[in-house]
Amino acid sequence: MACTTDVFKNMFLFLLVVAVASRPATGKIFDVRKYGAKGDGKTDNANAFIKAWEDACARSGRNRIYIPRKEFYMSDVEFKGPCKGKTVFFNNGRLLAPVHAKHIKQDAWINFQYIDYLVVTGHGTIDGSRSWSSSNFDMKRRLPANIAFDFVRKSRISGLISLNSKSEHLNFFCVDHFNISHVNLTAPGNSPNTDGIKIGMSSNVKIRDSHIGSGDDCIAILSGNTNFDIRNITCGPGHGISVGSLGKHKEEKNVENVRVRDTVFTGTSNGIRFKTWESPVAEITVSGFLYENIKMVDVQHPVNMEQKYCPYPPCPKLGDSHVQIRNVTLKNIWGTSRNKVAVNLQCSRSFPCKDIQLININLTHNGSDGPATALCENARGSARGKMFPPSCLN
Repeated sequence: MACTTDVFKNMFLFLLVVAVASRPATGKIFDVRKYGAKGDGKTDNANAFIKAWEDACARSGRNRIYIPRKEFYMSDVEFKGPCKGKTVFFNNGRLLAPVHAKHIKQDAWINFQYIDYLVVTGHGTIDGSRSWSSSNFDMKRRLPANIAFDFVRKSRISGLISLNSKSEHLNFFCVDHFNISHVNLTAPGNSPNTDGIKIGMSSNVKIRDSHIGSGDDCIAILSGNTNFDIRNITCGPGHGISVGSLGKHKEEKNVENVRVRDTVFTGTSNGIRFKTWESPVAEITVSGFLYENIKMVDVQHPVNMEQKYCPYPPCPKLGDSHVQIRNVTLKNIWGTSRNKVAVNLQCSRSFPCKDIQLININLTHNGSDGPATALCENARGSARGKMFPPSCLN
């Protein structure tokens, strides 16, 4: 019996050793203070942050870059991959950008590039330090975003606050399988070009459980995007969730398969918005869209398809838009409109909107010049269920 016990004991110890030996290396914490970062709100910590990133990125396993609860000023930084392991950028502090955009030489203040399995999270704040004086805004120069993600895959950002961005808060280009959740993006309603989320040439993106208030689009869905799931967003102030602008550049790609659900627009200039230029340059398709359970609270244009987009008149009229909008469903859309035309479907004469489905629309005009109306130009589709304003679709 004793021999049997020893056999089982030895076997257990052997299996334990094997399990420990085969277990992947445990994660390591890279505290930016150990690289010389000072949380005094004025020392430029860009080099310390980059050094911490380079060490974490070069190590296999799961590694965490840690920013504690202090104010860390830094000039523009690029965090580049590929990395050997999975990297977590954990910010509990307040990151402060240079006040003047001239001190940021790249398109984004903080830029993550060519990385897989990245997590950006924490309970901290990304502060773009923008002054809202009109004298500090230069229309001739593209101002930097707060954070950009370029060629990043299988990654996510969650839990952070972004304030005072000089341009868009979060910019995404060529990302795939990316989750955005529980972020709070805030800029004044009169701040130009401060999109909450701007994203192009990306696929398999989820955006959910977030608040976005800005002086431009809450979410801007640009060329080449596919397979988006957007849910439980509060938007306002801002210009709504926009597809476009599209149709201005020859190299643009189709935009397909986007779902927006359980979302509230409050005091925005637009709610559901498609915008394309009057130009035949790009012949692309926008298709496979579902908007469901959308509440409008005092929105100027709750539903707005504008294929004669012209933000700064006069605009050159180069011909009808060649962007084809089709297979778009609007279901359970309700609330109040500041404009009498609550549903505007102004489509291209050469490429009319097709397969537009309206299901249970209930939008009331809160002005004094009569009940809400719908306007259709070159729009084809169907309507069913409760329909107010009455449908204008053929």
